[in-house]
Amino acid sequence: MRIAVPAETRAQEGRVAATPDTVKKYIGFGAEVVVQKGAGAKAGLTDADFEKAGATIAADNAATVAGADVVLTVRRPEPQALVGVNPDAVVLSLMDPYGQERLLKALAGAGVRAFAMELMPRITRAQSMDVLSSQANLAGYRAVIEGAEQFNRVLPMMMTAAGTVPAAKVFVMGVGVAGLQAIATAKRLGAVVTATDVRPATKEQVESLGGKFLAVEDDEFKQAQTAGGYAKEMSKEYQAKQAALVATHIAKQDIVITTALIPGRPAPKLVSADMVASMRPGSVIVDMAAERGGNCDLTKAGETVLSPNGVKVLGPLNLAGDVAATASQLYAKNLLTFLETMIDKENKAIVVNEEDDLIKATLLTKGGAVVHPNFAG
Repeated sequence: MRIAVPAETRAQEGRVAATPDTVKKYIGFGAEVVVQKGAGAKAGLTDADFEKAGATIAADNAATVAGADVVLTVRRPEPQALVGVNPDAVVLSLMDPYGQERLLKALAGAGVRAFAMELMPRITRAQSMDVLSSQANLAGYRAVIEGAEQFNRVLPMMMTAAGTVPAAKVFVMGVGVAGLQAIATAKRLGAVVTATDVRPATKEQVESLGGKFLAVEDDEFKQAQTAGGYAKEMSKEYQAKQAALVATHIAKQDIVITTALIPGRPAPKLVSADMVASMRPGSVIVDMAAERGGNCDLTKAGETVLSPNGVKVLGPLNLAGDVAATASQLYAKNLLTFLETMIDKENKAIVVNEEDDLIKATLLTKGGAVVHPNFAG
């Protein structure tokens, strides 16, 4: 059983799919682990760290994946990066499958069993495998740090001999894992925090962290959550009412953090150009949905836009990757706990049980075809 950990190829990706700690675990299961030279460098992990844990260091991608039964990556690998793996090799990664039919077919053509870690069901058994939660947690933290860095005032209230400095006002739009961590981080930094979400269950969560909840709480709001805990797309009427409430509120805010995403759809527009125009000069918007088109009309993915009235609109693409050491630690553990369910420890081999609910939910490709019901065909 050979497990390969290639280096990530995207310029802005500092994470790595294994750590010395997870390497030790894999070796304990009877695996041989091969890590590409420099794979952990941006996460503060040296080749010597991996060698000390028992891994073999390979010079390049081809040598890393040669004869691999398992390939672990952060981002979906290109098919050519999988040349040389064993037939039906297992590939675990963030596959970004929505709207990527052509790329998924190309990946299937590599003959691998590819698993999309972001499709992991949010059930009790899979909590330790939930990469979306582990990475969103860090992204929410980092969004507040980015916003505070760009804001030209302090966040906490300060009482000094020269006068009192009022606390900054932070508004979090979207209270999932990232939003909750953003609320907690902003509160720890001393800001006055408000938050909004269309899911009724989030009100109590916001208040438990010391934030104030803001929403139009009508009958539609009470039904605005799927059985899986995700937000439903709201009616145009509700969106208009919520937008009016937000427009009044947002004009008074110093930092706005938007996190709203709907799986498989473009990010909903929550902050209009008129709302941005109503904010004070020096205010900051951190749009965590920039990669999916953004929640703000002014957002440009990967850029910082300065509005005509002096509001900074940030469109970060990989906030979790900005804290690569911690993000890698959590992501690698997510992969370990999922892969462990496929390891036959007695025979030291990979055995994929396709009746397992976790496998059914995440298996994208098999036998040269895209097999996941949401993306096949």
